[in-house]
Amino acid sequence: MTFEHVTVLLHEAIELLDIKPDGIYVDATLGGGGHTGEILKQLTTGKLYSFDQDDTAIQYNMTRYADDIAQGKLVLIHQNFRTLTSALATRNIQNVDGIVYDLGVSSVQFDDGQRGFSYNYDAELDMRMDQRQTLTAKTIVNEWSFNELLRVLSRYGEDRFPKQIARKIEQHRENGPINTTFELVDIIKEAIPAPARRKGGHPAKRTFQALRIAVNDELGALEDSLTQALDLIDHNGRISVITFQSLEDRLVKQMFREKTSAPELPAGLPVLPGQFEAEYDALTRKPILPSAAEMSTNHRSESAKLRGIRRK
Repeated sequence: MTFEHVTVLLHEAIELLDIKPDGIYVDATLGGGGHTGEILKQLTTGKLYSFDQDDTAIQYNMTRYADDIAQGKLVLIHQNFRTLTSALATRNIQNVDGIVYDLGVSSVQFDDGQRGFSYNYDAELDMRMDQRQTLTAKTIVNEWSFNELLRVLSRYGEDRFPKQIARKIEQHRENGPINTTFELVDIIKEAIPAPARRKGGHPAKRTFQALRIAVNDELGALEDSLTQALDLIDHNGRISVITFQSLEDRLVKQMFREKTSAPELPAGLPVLPGQFEAEYDALTRKPILPSAAEMSTNHRSESAKLRGIRRK
């Protein structure tokens, strides 16, 4: 099995975790195993738990890190990262020293034409990261109402023409099911005014992003998982998160800001020094961005942003 994947902001994300050789760590998004490998290099008696809902990633890394798994240094968990607390609890882990998230869709998922993630390959409309689930992009496109489609395209794609695209999908499926990525791409092109198709990248990019997020409940899973992660990290524990689109970054930024802000108190309330300080502090005032060199060699890194938080 080939699994070519260039990990974005690899060293920066791991540096934020400030790895302790005997610590307990979580890679919430195993993928091609880039962050997992960097953490393992710095552990001696410590342990790493790496999550992925995609069986391809699990199988690949079972081979790649077979020695670390055999030594008990690495545990692979074939589950969505929204199960962090329960999955770790079954392994008698209540607190960890650090958690890393890389929220980019794996290059392997995009480049495997049969997975239906990409508008560049003709394939069945699928887009499932966890192929055990039943909901697919084909189901959403063919069975969800106009209003549900409009909500998905507006909220998750931030598309300029969500109403036109949703209406055009509705019209086409009256003549038969929309089965493939290229069928959907043609419908999107038909719905978007010609001048808009000629600028701003591929006309189907935002629609495909919206459908992928909806199929995998990416934002709901992220909020669930980060809420758990913030409770799981021990004192001086750290979380680093790499996002690739504005919706994810906004969610992470807001959740971190809430945790690092001291509570507002009534005027004149007597308070002891440090009594109501925030329990967490930010490791990044502004997001860390890829270097010019990284962006020039890996165009998929261009939208990446890294944020970090520490529990005091």
